[in-house]
Amino acid sequence: MDVLGIAKELTPNDQDSMRLDVHLVGVRRRVKTAQGLSVPIKLASELPSPDVVLIPALSAKMPAALEEALQRRDVKEFGKWITQWAAAGASIGAACTGTFILAETGLLDGQRATTSWWLSSFFRQRYPLVTVDESQMLVNSDCYTTAGAALAHLDLGLGIVRNTSPSLASLCARYLVIEPRSSQAVFIIPDHVAHTDPLVERFEQWARKNIAQGFSLAEAAGAIATSERTLGRRLQSVLGKSPLAYFQDLRVERAVHLLQTTSQSVERISEQVGYSDGASLRDLLRNKLGKGVRELREPHV
Repeated sequence: MDVLGIAKELTPNDQDSMRLDVHLVGVRRRVKTAQGLSVPIKLASELPSPDVVLIPALSAKMPAALEEALQRRDVKEFGKWITQWAAAGASIGAACTGTFILAETGLLDGQRATTSWWLSSFFRQRYPLVTVDESQMLVNSDCYTTAGAALAHLDLGLGIVRNTSPSLASLCARYLVIEPRSSQAVFIIPDHVAHTDPLVERFEQWARKNIAQGFSLAEAAGAIATSERTLGRRLQSVLGKSPLAYFQDLRVERAVHLLQTTSQSVERISEQVGYSDGASLRDLLRNKLGKGVRELREPHV
C-alpha cells in the first residue's frame, strides 16, 4: 500500500490514465492483520472485476501453521474470487505466503513462480505442477506475478507500477529508498531448506564434509546408503535441483562466509571450497548470486 500510495501521489496531474484506483477487498466485513489491527475493507461482491489483484501474505510462516491456515474457510472463499477475477482477465500477484493462496487455486499449474525461500521445498511438494525458482525475487508468468519472502511485497508493488510506467516505478523506489533486488539467492540458507527431508539432510552433511575434495555422486550415494537415482530424484523433488547444483550452493555459502568473516584471499578461499583458482570461484559467485555480489576483491590488510 505504501508503494501504490506513493505512486498515486507522484503521478503527474495531466496523466490521469496512469492513476491507480486502489481498494482493500475482503470476504468478511471485519478483517484484522496478524498484529490485531482492524482493516477497513470493501466486500469482493460489492466491486466490479478488477484489473489487478494483489494477494497479501498469511501470518503463518512455517509449513505446519501454513498448511492449517490454507484450510480456513475465508482463505478458500477468497480463492474462488481469485479464480473468478482471473477468468475475467485480471492480472494476479502474490508475495511471500500469499503465493500459496494463489497456487491453491490451480492457476499456477504449468507456470513459473517464486515464493519465500525457506518454504520452497514445501511449495514444490504441495504444488508439483508449478516450476519454482526460489532464487528469484520476482517471477512473471502468463498473467501471474509472484514475489519472494516477506519484504518482497515491495518488489511486487514496484513491479505492478512498472507495468504502467517504468519511470514512475523508478521514482517510487527512490522516494521509498528501495534498492533493485532481482535475486533472493544471497539470503538463502541452504541447510534450512535441506532439513525438510532426512535423506537430503544426510546428503547436505556429507557435502559439507567433502566440500574441498570435490563432488562425486557415487561417493555421496554410497556414504548415505542410497542409490544415485534415488538421491537425484529426492533432491529434484525437495529442492528442485540436482545433487551437483546443491553441492555448488553449499560451496557458494561457504565461500561467501569466508569472504565476509576472514581476511583470506579469494585464491586461498577457493582452495577450501574445491576450486583450483580464484577466477573460477569469482565466476561461480557471480553466476549464483548475480547482483547480490557487487564486488569481489582482495581484502584490505
